[in-house]
Amino acid sequence: MLRPASANSDDTVREVVALVDAGRFGEAEARIATELDVADHAAATRRALAFERERMRRIRLDFPLDGDQLRAQLRKRIPDLGAGECTAWEASGALEHMVIDGERRYFARAVPNLFRVNAEAAARRADPGPVRRYGPMEQLAPHHAEVRDAALASDSVSVAPRRIRARQSLTVDADAVPAGEVLKAWIPYPRAIPGQQEDIRLLATVPAGHVLAPESALQRTVYMEQPAVAGEPTVFSVEYELTVHAQYHDIDPARVAATPDQPGLAEFLAERPPHIVFSDDIRRFSQQVVGDETDPWRIARRLFAAVDRIPWGSAREYSTISNISEHALKAAHADCGQQTLLLMTLLRLNGIPARWQSGMVYSDDDYDNLHDWGWLYLAPYGWVPMDVNTGLLDSDDESLRWFYLGGLDAYRIAFNDDYSREFFPPKQHFRSETVDSQRGEVEWQGGNLYFDQWDYAFSAQVLKGNDGAR
Repeated sequence: MLRPASANSDDTVREVVALVDAGRFGEAEARIATELDVADHAAATRRALAFERERMRRIRLDFPLDGDQLRAQLRKRIPDLGAGECTAWEASGALEHMVIDGERRYFARAVPNLFRVNAEAAARRADPGPVRRYGPMEQLAPHHAEVRDAALASDSVSVAPRRIRARQSLTVDADAVPAGEVLKAWIPYPRAIPGQQEDIRLLATVPAGHVLAPESALQRTVYMEQPAVAGEPTVFSVEYELTVHAQYHDIDPARVAATPDQPGLAEFLAERPPHIVFSDDIRRFSQQVVGDETDPWRIARRLFAAVDRIPWGSAREYSTISNISEHALKAAHADCGQQTLLLMTLLRLNGIPARWQSGMVYSDDDYDNLHDWGWLYLAPYGWVPMDVNTGLLDSDDESLRWFYLGGLDAYRIAFNDDYSREFFPPKQHFRSETVDSQRGEVEWQGGNLYFDQWDYAFSAQVLKGNDGAR
């Protein structure tokens, strides 16, 4: 028989989240089982508790290595690995791990991340290792000067357009669901943003029947359905064209003013739990970086540079992290979305509106990748872009060095103008990616299909040079 609740539902969920974050999975599971037996928990509370059970499963997938497996990986790269070296790297956070029910487990990409963030470990490698393939805009490139020069010459912030043809697919593993069951897929799709991406034309979908989310959807998708066939993978795909513009805002520091009190900005100054929270640790970090500075432009530059100093590393799935900005602050590394959410949190704390954007980056050849960035509001310029993960460029020219605080290249497609927003049509089961939307989502009546049950592919072709024509 269901029993009455013994505590506030919000407190109950917070306590379970804390248990999961602490790696006390056995206790968390027992608490979840007990609370799901409560009669008067609201549906939202029950769903939140059920997700914590799913989050534990996902964390285990992200942390598959035990100590012996980790050391075996390391010895392949550092044959004379010392007994205490792993301990020191763990203590510094460079070797990402989590203690789950008393057992130390290591992140799947802990070893490659170690060599990215720890110079001592990198110097100990017996081989140089694979060379990281950078995106075309992650280092100073001629396109950055092209964008700046075109903007200054034309007195326009929107310049250097590229006409792009893109294709994205989602392939569900054979026999992931019983034959005949209907698979439901959402593939990300861009929305028109004046001056950034325009003239969007849907060319084809597989299957042909689809539902295109309205332009108002902040995480826009194409929704499709088709039945699974025994022994065969199920493929969904979308093909489209659009024109992408670069941006460059020539910001005069003397003109930047305090954020005006105007409608529409308040939500971009506010906390938004769980990932934008003005915690004590966030406040302390802000004080260390900002000090007594009050000028919005100088504050933004200080915060941008500080967050940019966090080394890049492969990230665990966002759905497994209870507070991404706090995680980015405390971890030894962060990826693009984690850095962006941290910078957004710090900017909002300091009275500077900030918002999210994300999608795919691509190149003139065959490079593509998921990427997250953001926008901040500076009076009197309005919303200007920021990409703290790409960060400061290696240039003696200050306008190019700081290109990504106020500038944006033309080699990215935005799918999302916010994070963690409802799909259209709504998803019934938990999303695989609860924050971002870049790879896609798929489910069936029996539940969500997680990333280990399907794969995605994306390609983008630049059709014409700089005039945006087809």
